[in-house]
Amino acid sequence: MPNVILPPDYKPSEKEEYMNPMQLEYFRQKLVREREELLSKSKETLDNLKEGGLNAPDLNDRASNEAEKALELRTRDRMRKLIKKIEQALGRIDNGTYGYCEETGEPIGLARLEARPVTTLSIEAQERHERLEKTHTDDQQ
Repeated sequence: MPNVILPPDYKPSEKEEYMNPMQLEYFRQKLVREREELLSKSKETLDNLKEGGLNAPDLNDRASNEAEKALELRTRDRMRKLIKKIEQALGRIDNGTYGYCEETGEPIGLARLEARPVTTLSIEAQERHERLEKTHTDDQQ
């Protein structure tokens, strides 16, 4: 990808060509920042998990500490999964498929990417998946 320098106040616009080098660089930087924040939070979570407290003499304190650790582990797992999605999105930027629905090939849209830069489906494809999941879940009940 060519070296693109973004103006500090740049925001992608519908008036531009979709997924032009400026937009791709904008989303690449957005994804990298988000990954760095998650990695920093992940380190904090690890540090918190290393702290003691599970040997607290009071059973209520120990139970409370265990519940907090379990919540931290679930949070860390969500972060790990989101970091993986970010890495995949960065790969799509590199290979030229970022911003396009993996199911239909249609543009996902700037507003949707702005809200969720790791998304791989257009709104229509996502709604279709959710309807299918709901139908499948309803069939199993």
